This record gives sequence, structure tokens and C-alpha cells, in this order.
Amino acid sequence: MTVTFNKYQGAGNDFVIIDNRKNIINPDNSVLINRLCDRRFGIGADGLILISEIKGHDYEMKYFNSDGKLGSMCGNGGRCAAHFAMKHGIAGKEQEFMAFDGLHQAKVDNDTVRLQMADVSDHKLVDDNYFIDTGSPHYILFTDDVDSLNVYEEGKRIRWSEKFAPGGTNVNFVQVIDNGLKIRTFERGVEDETLACGTGVTASAIASVLKGHFGTSPVDVRARGGNLRVEFEIDNKMIRNIWLTGPATFVYEGKLDI
Repeated sequence: MTVTFNKYQGAGNDFVIIDNRKNIINPDNSVLINRLCDRRFGIGADGLILISEIKGHDYEMKYFNSDGKLGSMCGNGGRCAAHFAMKHGIAGKEQEFMAFDGLHQAKVDNDTVRLQMADVSDHKLVDDNYFIDTGSPHYILFTDDVDSLNVYEEGKRIRWSEKFAPGGTNVNFVQVIDNGLKIRTFERGVEDETLACGTGVTASAIASVLKGHFGTSPVDVRARGGNLRVEFEIDNKMIRNIWLTGPATFVYEGKLDI
């Protein structure tokens, strides 16, 4: 069977995206998904996205980490999925889709996508650092020199810490700079540093305001793969009206025999 796929990247966070409305790919086939994401034996990506049919909404985004397992919400993946859906006539410039953590809205403006993230109520301090669930769990550590850190070793250690068992956590290392934040992220499921992480950028921007580094949003965030912006409102302990904005770039289209 021949499958058409698109390769996308959002601030260096890269994805294989497939229109799966005819159920071409079995979402339970973790071996196949892992092989497609493998950078040596497959297409290569941080994750795979299947666009599926769902009643009442434009589509459903199913995101899988590169290990082949179903992932939680992926912010950069959601922005790339929105661009893909518009490009292929699945949805318009303004759209509504279902994901792991519920309903999302997206607005596509050329290669820039503005994605509404889920409201956040689950945030707390762990060892004086914020742990925030923005559709995926994130631990945020502020540092004075993010470039000098061994993100792989330190991120892996924290990711598997007993404090976050059994599911573990994503880990963000964040430096406050004059015009916003600089961030590096260790992603679970990928089990390595990625060039950007949308839910991590969102969590870190929220943490920067909760910590008092900035008075309010928007917060501009510089990831290794590109720049993003996070807007939100804090209402008591609830964080609402969260929007993640940044690039969503089509790389190429290909066909694969599976």
C-alpha cells in the first residue's frame, strides 16, 4: 500500500503528517509509527500526526511520539496540523479540531499559525520550580545560562525522577533575557532534546509570569529552532485564553510503501 505523507516543522520541531480519514494507518501499530519517525531507517521526525474524521468538528489530530506511542497534546504539532488541514482543504483558515486534551481553535495566516491551548488549572511548585500541565506535563527550571547546560543528561535525570512517577515529565530549562525567554527542552517520548516544544514554551511563559519575571503576557520565547509567542490571562489560579503563535512550515511531500 502506498501512503502519501507531508513533512512539516514548527520552529524546528518536525513531524510526519498523514491524512488518515480513510483509516489507512492503524493507530495501534506502534512498530510502524516508530519506524516512520526513525531518522535512519524511516522518514525521520519528532513525532507522527494522523488527521482523522470526527463528527461536529473539522478533524481530530492524533499525535504519536517518535517511540510509536500515543502522545499527549503537542502545541507545535497542532499548529502544523492546522496548516496541513488548510493546505489540503480539510479545514479553512479558521478551524476547530479535537486533540488529546480536548477541543482547540486555530487561525492560519500564511505560514504563521495561532493555536488556542487548553485552559490550565493544574500548576504547582515542586522544589520551588513550577510543574504545569498545558496538555502535556512540564517541569520548568530557570537558569542564568541555558546554553551551557547538558540538557540531555540533566533532562533525562529529572524526566525519570520518582517525583513525577509513573508517567514522568517533560523538562524545560529557561533563561530570562531582555525581550523574553530563551528555552531548551527535554521531551519525553522523544527522550532527547528537541529544537522546540509548543506545550513547553507555553508552560514556561506561564511560569515566568507566575514567578514574577514578567508582569503579564504576551511573552516572547526563543527556542533553538525558532521564535514563538504566548498570550494568556490569569484569573485567580486559572490560566485562560491561552494562544501559542509561531511558524508552521511545509517541508516536502512524499510517498511511502508500507
